[in-house]
Amino acid sequence: MNQIAILGAGSWGTALAVHLSRVGHDVRLWARDPALAADVQQRRVNDSYLPGVAIGASVTVTSVLDDCLKGCGLVVSAVPSQGCRTVMRAARSSIPTGVTIVSTTKGLETGSHQRMSEVIAQEIGAACAVAVLSGPTFATEVAAQLPTAVLVASDDPTAIGLVQQEFRSPTLRLYGSTDVIGVEICGALKNVIAIAAGVVEGLGLGHNAMAALVTRGLAEIARLVTAAGGQRDTPSGLSGLGDLVLTCTGSLSRNHYVGVELGRGRALDDILSGMKMIAEGVNTTRVALALGEQYGVELPIAGQMAKVLDGRSDVRTAVEALMLRPQRNE
Repeated sequence: MNQIAILGAGSWGTALAVHLSRVGHDVRLWARDPALAADVQQRRVNDSYLPGVAIGASVTVTSVLDDCLKGCGLVVSAVPSQGCRTVMRAARSSIPTGVTIVSTTKGLETGSHQRMSEVIAQEIGAACAVAVLSGPTFATEVAAQLPTAVLVASDDPTAIGLVQQEFRSPTLRLYGSTDVIGVEICGALKNVIAIAAGVVEGLGLGHNAMAALVTRGLAEIARLVTAAGGQRDTPSGLSGLGDLVLTCTGSLSRNHYVGVELGRGRALDDILSGMKMIAEGVNTTRVALALGEQYGVELPIAGQMAKVLDGRSDVRTAVEALMLRPQRNE
């Protein structure tokens, strides 16, 4: 393989472009904003989303989908969840038949409640295999070549092997999984729990509360995974516990940041208006509740976070409501 197309020039798409170029690929990085594409192509740094990281000469940045996708051997989607369908629909005619599409977006589509692999398959059709890349990853650390382990999931074993082969490096290790459902639900719902973890930190509730929140959050994720048809062991792996620990405790997490600021008393609109990048957990919270209702699964943490995000409750009332729920066996 020589050429890889990456759709989405945010922090993660840019970090993957830098990584894949380092391991020997020619990379074409698509940015929705022509001005951003031109600036990054000329200056060889994406100061808007990944400042301070040099982008090598083997990365070409463009705002033209056809130029990005023509002749590529692999397509990586790093588009925010609510824009994935629109981009895939626009890209459909330019994606070569038979290539593998790798989704790296951790979110659920509002309205349809679909996972990203479902959105991609619906828009592109059966001609392309779809894989999901997930796990505990901060873009800046991958770009800095710090040791990272991730998970690639697909119904197609060939697609799993391909992504493992083309992405691997001395600092990036990829494990395989056939549990696409479980991996995607874990990746989406950990953002909801990360907002709640940020609230705990913002309120100064201590380490005991944080440990309890992460543990019960994992149980909540696991219930939905198994009800939706995912594998029981997936939530205890990299895409579940690994990613949950990272986003609930790491200062680089956007969703954790939203929670911290909510805990400090700031309004959600004020928080989001000051962020360049999207906190996927804000939209995912409402979709998660809809899925919980669909599968008959109780999601108490997501339920309280939804009330806070919708302005129907404040953070202290939400914490109290969780603590005063009827006690039962674990």
